[in-house]
Amino acid sequence: MVFKTSFKLESNHRAVSFHDVTDRVKQAVADSGVKNGICVVYSHHTTCSVITQECAFDRSMTGLETLQQDLVNVFEKWIPTCRSEGMYLHPGPEALKFAEEHGEDNFGCHNTDAHLRSSIIGRNVTIVIDDGEADLGEFGRVHFIDWDQTRGRTRTVQVMIIGE
Repeated sequence: MVFKTSFKLESNHRAVSFHDVTDRVKQAVADSGVKNGICVVYSHHTTCSVITQECAFDRSMTGLETLQQDLVNVFEKWIPTCRSEGMYLHPGPEALKFAEEHGEDNFGCHNTDAHLRSSIIGRNVTIVIDDGEADLGEFGRVHFIDWDQTRGRTRTVQVMIIGE
């Protein structure tokens, strides 16, 4: 059996967005009726990631859970947020021309850091379904991350469940 669903999220403006989608994923598993199989949570957005992580309970001064803030801080050192034109090779003149032809502004194209972060973390997770439940362990949570800080926007989370 294959079950598919999706839902929308609103990302933040000028900040990395973390969305806890655990309850929606668990509901999709329940709605699917699958007792044993897999659940794939996926983003087709190339500047977003999906991860599983435990709840950190505490929050940083930015409002993120402390583990989320630690991840942002590590990436900021490793792949700094694009703050000036020319900081990265991308976008080049051809990419900027293509973007302009498709309604994207110049600033919105300078999200190379988000593309790099997403390519390292990945855009999906696979969760085992055991006896009708998403097996996330005792403390596991599913988070959708939008790394793109150029503007807030609507994002789509896709869920596909395969099993019996």
